[in-house]
Amino acid sequence: MTGSTLTRPQQLTLTPGRAARELGLKRNEFDLGIHLGHIRTVPDEGGGGRGVPRTELDRLRADDDFPEAFQQRVRVVGTTEGADLMDIPAGRFTRLARLGVVAPVRFYLNRYRAVVWLYLAEELEQFAADERNTPLLHARRTPEGMRGLLAEGVDLRPRNWRARHREFLLRTADGPWESAGALAAFLDSAQIAELVRDPYERSFLNRFRPVPPNQGTPGTPAAQLTEKIMTADDPDEISRLRADLTRAMADARTLRPAPRPAAEQRTTAPPPSPEEAASRPTPRGLMGWLRRRSA
Repeated sequence: MTGSTLTRPQQLTLTPGRAARELGLKRNEFDLGIHLGHIRTVPDEGGGGRGVPRTELDRLRADDDFPEAFQQRVRVVGTTEGADLMDIPAGRFTRLARLGVVAPVRFYLNRYRAVVWLYLAEELEQFAADERNTPLLHARRTPEGMRGLLAEGVDLRPRNWRARHREFLLRTADGPWESAGALAAFLDSAQIAELVRDPYERSFLNRFRPVPPNQGTPGTPAAQLTEKIMTADDPDEISRLRADLTRAMADARTLRPAPRPAAEQRTTAPPPSPEEAASRPTPRGLMGWLRRRSA
């Protein structure tokens, strides 16, 4: 039409990368905001992962203190800076983290393939500001019970990270198979084979298992270490995962059976009930130590 200007309508959803650029955020800040539930995402109708509604960008921009306040909420620190924030020595910070007093939100492997745990600065500052925590932070010595646990090798950092990551995966799961895949991501192949005995279901479930973060090249020592951190190794944690996965698989079978050849008849044994799954013996580990200490 003469004298008129045609404009393309704005996209209703954006890729995370595009959304981060439009908001002026670093990609790692934006991704952690999604991980923590500060930014809402929706399934991509084209099957390309998840997108960010443009209305979500408008909501974030509407805050008077954006982006500074948001960046503070997703700021992460390592052991040295975390100890400085809490005004304690780095050694004490590490001991508190191993005991689960503070929980990591991310990790990465450095060039020496050592695990570097990262913590939310906001959480550490809030913990240090609470006067009830003063004895833990500034007592002359770590309490005897805690010292005993540390001497036995207790380290809750991997488990606490898994709990946070599992919460994120389940929150962004778009259906029962996706939920089952999120739970299966934290169990080893032997556990999954025992719980999901049908090979077609197992194959279908594997499509929805998220890969570990920071995995790198599969099969390398770094990838193996990352997978080890991702895999539950505590009896109580494993029992809970087994029961949750069994329930999720029951929902998935009902709502969307796994595809299989038309002529294939199901001859595998029925799956265990959630009670049976949770009661199966699991390897001894950290919670066994804790139970023995409290007995």
